[in-house]
Amino acid sequence: MFTAIDIPEEVRKALGITVARLRPAAKVSWTEVEKLHITTKFIGEWPEERLEELKGALRGVGSPGAIEVRVAGLGWFPNARQPHTLWAGVNASPGLAMLAGATESLLEGLGIAPEERKFSPHLTLARIRERSKLGGLRGAVEALGEPEFGTFSPAAFYLYLSKDGTYTRLAEYFLV
Repeated sequence: MFTAIDIPEEVRKALGITVARLRPAAKVSWTEVEKLHITTKFIGEWPEERLEELKGALRGVGSPGAIEVRVAGLGWFPNARQPHTLWAGVNASPGLAMLAGATESLLEGLGIAPEERKFSPHLTLARIRERSKLGGLRGAVEALGEPEFGTFSPAAFYLYLSKDGTYTRLAEYFLV
């Protein structure tokens, strides 16, 4: 399970165009653009009999106010020389980090381990298992410069169940 903000259709379309341009450059594991989201908290396994408790707890997260999100740029985790992930950048107003932090704190009270890494919002476009033959992909990414995919203000975040590669929305929490 995880909590996330959905990406609007116009941003997905722009990302899809870029992924379609990059796809022929390397054999990597490309993310389905329809599944892209901004994860605010990875929960992991959660017992079904405690699902209502989790949903209820998330209602207590509260709203950080309006959040502005800009999706732009491409990059690599951990770096371009030894990448395992190609991502699109997420630049957001402080409300997004506040939302992630509030979710983290609240769920820690339910026994969900806090994230060890600092919150770093991004959209995973591809996972790289084999690092050889990435020269074409690196070149294609560099040629794009700093692409702009769009801006938006999310109205809600969601609780999702991830099972067998399918994401199911379980609950909605309005932000404003």
